[in-house]
Amino acid sequence: MTDPKISDSSTAGAVRPAQGYAGDLPAPLAWQWVQQGQAVLVDVRTDAEREWVGRVPGAVPVAWKQWPGMAANADFDAQLRAAVPEGMKVVLLCRSGVRSVAAAQRAAALGLEAYNILEGFEGDADENGQRGKLGGWRRAGLPWRQ
Repeated sequence: MTDPKISDSSTAGAVRPAQGYAGDLPAPLAWQWVQQGQAVLVDVRTDAEREWVGRVPGAVPVAWKQWPGMAANADFDAQLRAAVPEGMKVVLLCRSGVRSVAAAQRAAALGLEAYNILEGFEGDADENGQRGKLGGWRRAGLPWRQ
């Protein structure tokens, strides 16, 4: 998949204020920051989700919770610190933009400038309870592999 062309005008002012971390932003702006070397993309989904649903090339995998059982990742803090160089922003991605909020709050508590990627990798569930049709990283046409 080729990199999408993202204009500054389409993403200007797109960061939304958030409680306990730097903000929420749309996937295209997160990708722009990563491409410009301003942020590290951290995928907080489980290893199983990345394997079965798809992954973002170049994203650093640091699970917030572990499969099976969805127990908290006891090594999250150390893995996140190792993934994000000092002074860099971190943009956090999960399936739908929920776990990444908790991860962004934790990252901020660790002293990082942390942002949640709105709608996550798969977006919101539609009227049939299915994801992938309403928003999200994939729906935005951003790079991913399966």
